[in-house]
Amino acid sequence: MTAIFERVGDLAPHIGKSIGTSDWVTVTQQDIDAFAALTGDSQWIHTDVERAKKEMPGGKTLAHGYLVLSLMPRMAIPLWRIEKKKHALNYGLNKLRFTAPVPSGSRIRLTVIPKSLEPIENNGTRLVMENIFELEGSKKPAIVAEVLLAYFD
Repeated sequence: MTAIFERVGDLAPHIGKSIGTSDWVTVTQQDIDAFAALTGDSQWIHTDVERAKKEMPGGKTLAHGYLVLSLMPRMAIPLWRIEKKKHALNYGLNKLRFTAPVPSGSRIRLTVIPKSLEPIENNGTRLVMENIFELEGSKKPAIVAEVLLAYFD
């Protein structure tokens, strides 16, 4: 279910509280191989399935951390939206941690938590949103990312 807010300021009562958790998404070897081809990062831990069977703990290749991070829009967009805005911009990251490896075939889901709102120039608001990528079966999340978004009225 999508959490709909009229304006970015309407998130204020939700600071520190989850506003949604995505469905599970499976990270496949095909996804990993495509990301490796696109980025040029073909390190064997990502792409060599046979070697990983022999040499990696768990016997599987690992998804690139940035591959998992790049799934954020796909997973977050269905969770929430701001209805009234002129435009919004990705402003960057305050903090990004890859806290657990994501083996090929694993399932992940995303929880979003607004952390703060602050006014910025040009009638804007900076939203800091914590994004937690849960890894099914793991006590630790795969990624914790503090994302900054700029909204303009």
